Amino acid sequence: MEKLVDNGMNFLEEYSGKKVFLTGHTGFKGSWFLLILKQLGAQVKGYSLAPKNDHDLYHQINGDALCESVIADIRDRERLKKELLAFQPDFVFHLAAQALVIDSYTWPVETYETNVMGSIYLMDALRELKKPCTTVMITTDKVYENFETKEPYPESARLGGYDPYSNSKACAELAISSYRNSFFNPVKIAEHKQGVAAARSGNVIGGGDWSDNRLVPDIARSLIQRETIVIRNPNAVRPWQHVLDPLNGYLILGAQLAKKPTQYASGYNFGPKPEDERNVREMAELAIKIWGEGDYKTPDLMHNVHEAGLLKLAIDKAKKELNWEPRFDSTEAVDWTIDWYKNGRNDALNFTKKQINQFFGLK
Repeated sequence: MEKLVDNGMNFLEEYSGKKVFLTGHTGFKGSWFLLILKQLGAQVKGYSLAPKNDHDLYHQINGDALCESVIADIRDRERLKKELLAFQPDFVFHLAAQALVIDSYTWPVETYETNVMGSIYLMDALRELKKPCTTVMITTDKVYENFETKEPYPESARLGGYDPYSNSKACAELAISSYRNSFFNPVKIAEHKQGVAAARSGNVIGGGDWSDNRLVPDIARSLIQRETIVIRNPNAVRPWQHVLDPLNGYLILGAQLAKKPTQYASGYNFGPKPEDERNVREMAELAIKIWGEGDYKTPDLMHNVHEAGLLKLAIDKAKKELNWEPRFDSTEAVDWTIDWYKNGRNDALNFTKKQINQFFGLK
């Protein structure tokens, strides 16, 4: 692959030698992002809870060797402010979250505290940063009030959320908008020197995700252990995408926001192409085909909690303004993901690097 160029600017070079404050760096998505940033030559300070398990991707890639790692709670307002201000970052990417719909039913209060107040604490700390800084706040595709129609949701769609996770992220979006208007208004960029944008992406998949109650990790575990895959909501359609596609979008957004904060300080969707539509059953069947063996079952789960059956993102804004679009369709996304679990899980650092380098055209 050729090295990615955005609007005539090689955005990859924007991060070389820069200080990046990355929340949620120990999570699945955060671990991929951490490794990308290091590949690009950034100096990273991570702030996150400890990985849940010894086999999490962060441990597999030896994340402690890749950054200054602060293990702390995003809800610890004073610690968060202290670590951010001590680092004096050039960029902030906020990924820390309680990110599972199922868990949000079990821990609704903690979900709101983490996703809403954690975001507010971070932005409030940025108010005391007296230097130019570019911040990308990552939320989710589920911030939109979902009527389960066939039409993709644009960035201007009404915010909502049925479950505590989705709703907490919609609340976070309202807080981001308020802080941007009140304290980081693009019109007054000369005063505060900061650009703040929001990024919304769909159901990301990729190697190294070992989370419970997520489709692809559940599939991978079953295939590795040669057990029957159990899937719930087989007809649910999700905006599936490989983790590298939205992370690429965040990097482009961050680079452009740093160059032109008055132009790009807003929200952007990063999802698959609208016509690239697969339900849960089709994803399981595709994974089995790529793996080479396996089977699945769909038990009658009468007492399942509510999960959206259909959700699609409109990506026209990111395509038009950022020159971004997904490089993988869902078939390629599953192919790269299953390849990681089948051939890369025992050499995670080098295999993940290999996929990153191939995607971005790095040596």
